[in-house]
Amino acid sequence: MVRVAVVGASGYTGAESVEILLGHPQAELTYLTGRRDCGPLSDLFARFKGRVSMDVEPLDLSRLADRADVALCCLPHKTSMTCVPQLLAAGCKVVDLSADYRLRDAAVYEQTYGLKHADPANLAKAIYGLPELYRDQIRQADLVANPGCFPTAAILAAAPLLKQRRVRTGTLIVNAVTGISGAGKKPTAAFHFPNMNENLFAYGVGNHRHTPEIEQIVSDVAGEKVGVLFQPHAGPFDRGIFSTLYMEPQGEVTSEQLFELFESFYRDEPFVQICRTSPHLKDVTKTNYCQLFPTVTKGKVVVFAALDNMVKGAAGQAIQNMNILFGLDETLGLL
Repeated sequence: MVRVAVVGASGYTGAESVEILLGHPQAELTYLTGRRDCGPLSDLFARFKGRVSMDVEPLDLSRLADRADVALCCLPHKTSMTCVPQLLAAGCKVVDLSADYRLRDAAVYEQTYGLKHADPANLAKAIYGLPELYRDQIRQADLVANPGCFPTAAILAAAPLLKQRRVRTGTLIVNAVTGISGAGKKPTAAFHFPNMNENLFAYGVGNHRHTPEIEQIVSDVAGEKVGVLFQPHAGPFDRGIFSTLYMEPQGEVTSEQLFELFESFYRDEPFVQICRTSPHLKDVTKTNYCQLFPTVTKGKVVVFAALDNMVKGAAGQAIQNMNILFGLDETLGLL
């Protein structure tokens, strides 16, 4: 039985991690921490009444070291890197759900997030936690950088095409829409209900912080530099990511050939499903699946991708990575 601490259990991804772990047959939830909101978890999230009797406590490393084999670190960007070194020093493996260990180059991180990286030593050791591409490295890791929700959808949609050199590597266009939970638990004016309801808008125009993350991994896959034009939007729904990717084909290709390519590339992947029509967010909500629909239209390669930003885009993928770290069936606890 793997003993699991959720660090940052009072946030959305922390609560989602708890929800999934409650149904995990080989994991025991042993420690919950919070930065500001502490007390009974069921007081913070009423859905846990009668299901979880644990308190969310201030982080105490000695307690964590005694109670946990792995920490799911659900702290915000820029905060996580101040905590992760202590978690590792306490003898825990760590799956970090923030962006603090995703970008290998500290200078790129500093340019993107606007502050100096506090833990460059562990940044160099972190493994990017996309199992479909880095499973073997994840097995050997102590620190896994869980991918962002937008990057997960974009990378899974592009990887077969780049790996097999079926598209040009000039500029990959990613047009994506996220639900409101992607903004996190802290209220903001933009996501206030009267502003968000029946609305749709673009944000992070030209400089969204997930762009370097997508570029880093698709360039890995392609074996050369790939530029990405990434434009996110926010839509009036609770959860989900829907992305559309546009690419220039390398030579002639048909929709049927693309379907066969994707089917072959992801044949052994339990959480990637290839569709013959556009996926729907409702079909992946509260699951760890990413659904992909590749096609050719007007001479362009177009791939549609859908996933739940709270599950395959965050907590579910973190638990998939945890399963791999401990040699478990990686589907355990996950739908």
